[in-house]
Amino acid sequence: MARVGRDLKGRLVPTPYHELGCHPLDQMAERRLLILYGSQTGTAQDTAERIGREAKRRHFQCRVEALDSYDVANLINELLVVFVCATTGQGDPPDNMKIFWRFLFRKNLPPSSLCQMDYAVLGLGDSSYPKFNFVAKKLHKRVLQLGGNPLLPVALGDDQHDLGPDAVIDPWLLALWDKILALYPLPPGFEIISPDVRLPSKYTLHYLSEDSMHPDGDLLQLTAARAVPSELHPFAARMVSNQRVTAESHFQDVRLIEFDTVGSGITFSAGDVVMIQPQNCPEDVQQFCQLLRLDPDRSFLLKPTEPGTALPALLPQPCTIRHLVTHYLDISCVPRRSFFELLSYFSTNELEREKLQEFSSAQGQEELYSYCNRPRRTTLEALWDFPHTTSAIPPEYLLDLIPRIRPRAFSIASSLLAHPDRIQILVAVVRYKTRLSKPRRGLCSTWLASLNPEQGDVQVPLWVKKGGMKFPADPDIPVIMIGPGTGVAPFRAAIQERVAQGWKGNCLFFGCRQKSKDFYCQAEWEELVTKGFLTLFTAFSRDQEEKVYVQHRIQENRRLVWELLTSRSAHVYLAGNAKQMPAAVAEALQSVLQLEGGLSPSEAEKYLTALEQTQRFQSETWS
Repeated sequence: MARVGRDLKGRLVPTPYHELGCHPLDQMAERRLLILYGSQTGTAQDTAERIGREAKRRHFQCRVEALDSYDVANLINELLVVFVCATTGQGDPPDNMKIFWRFLFRKNLPPSSLCQMDYAVLGLGDSSYPKFNFVAKKLHKRVLQLGGNPLLPVALGDDQHDLGPDAVIDPWLLALWDKILALYPLPPGFEIISPDVRLPSKYTLHYLSEDSMHPDGDLLQLTAARAVPSELHPFAARMVSNQRVTAESHFQDVRLIEFDTVGSGITFSAGDVVMIQPQNCPEDVQQFCQLLRLDPDRSFLLKPTEPGTALPALLPQPCTIRHLVTHYLDISCVPRRSFFELLSYFSTNELEREKLQEFSSAQGQEELYSYCNRPRRTTLEALWDFPHTTSAIPPEYLLDLIPRIRPRAFSIASSLLAHPDRIQILVAVVRYKTRLSKPRRGLCSTWLASLNPEQGDVQVPLWVKKGGMKFPADPDIPVIMIGPGTGVAPFRAAIQERVAQGWKGNCLFFGCRQKSKDFYCQAEWEELVTKGFLTLFTAFSRDQEEKVYVQHRIQENRRLVWELLTSRSAHVYLAGNAKQMPAAVAEALQSVLQLEGGLSPSEAEKYLTALEQTQRFQSETWS
């Protein structure tokens, strides 16, 4: 237990060590900092690790952990904690902090639970969403309610800022270290480690001798049939079919892909998602190994530099370089500021080092954005631009330098009642142009599209997670589903599930560009309409001069929508692209309430909010 005093308000606070006359080694043992993060895309994790590096430079014993990996029962013993958390979707916590979130909001937690904790909360969000940084604000407030002592106001990083979240993070961190060092001064004889000094790598890498090397088979640690598939133990599902569902002449390649899950124990309901672990293409792996002068067939063992650091859970031991680069290192992601900062330490070339230092400085963020984010330049491409530095990267720093490949989520587009032991997904293959000559490609969708089950056995690592949308269990409750583009995927699962049970009252608003080119599952929908199981409204935006979208069809059919909502207590579901569509659909629904129900604009807005709060209006959107 740390030594504590009380501040003017009577709150417990750590007493600065210089007032206690402790031995420097005792002081070092007491200077502990815990950094907990909730991250969906990796930005919050990257920021948490940056704070961890800064803590090490200030001689703190520091742990950086995902919120759900941390034993939350220990929180009452923590004296100094920094929380870094993103907000996802409609103000939801990231997947790796959901267990922590539920625990923290338990009603039976005493209001003095965290009275000895000094804490700070850094939020990462996007101000174009209505619930901007909702999770960080709520977390800050809840820790305060439980007796925590905030070192600073909550920081609200914003993706929409010209300089990204760093515009808020940089000054906030300077203020944070001032506060922390006032409470926990450096012990006598210690100084902050200069930014010019390279910190040790998280792991050391030990190559195995030639005779213990083995060819790289499929080292993915896929799950045995008895375990429930998860991120740590994915199931190797056989791809059954990979069918293009858009016309060859259409600009976008969209696939309906089916997997066989026999023996996996996987179960799911409509609205659930399948997580897929993608991999880098062989050409990129080869280029990377050539650039860094690595032998792809060489085997190695990893060992943590500091005791207590866990090994990467998804890497086998021993492992080959080829497996590391193919399955683990995200060489196709857009590199972050921390990448250039660490890279600058390896540079033997003055010009390259100066540029890398500029990219990692606060002043160089606009230039870094123009170089990296705007054109979506990949890590591999950035390494090409710094050849001298790249060839000097010590292999043991690869895991500090490049984040791991994150799994991708896809709405399940089929029902087990209609397709037992099968999972189907609808995948738009991501491909677009920037100012770079080579088109940008989505890692997972491109990899999936390249797989051909007709040319041999194809296996894809996957597992299933509960989705955000829940469909009514009562057969008498109708459902209104609004799913333009690939947003229709979860509704295909719901309709299949309901039809298999003989349930009617299924109303679908589907939108795409052209009836002849991207009307996914057309024959399936038309058959269900004929059989009386589906009411279908389509909006083909480019089939006439004036563009027509799903929101226009909702307004045109406002009487039906009103009757379903008010007379039959219908549930409304929305899925698809998060740009303008959700707001346009919400506006269309409000206009239905005003025109058919005679509600005022503010009453219509309240009505829609009430539908959301009672789970009668649910949405799942993605950017």
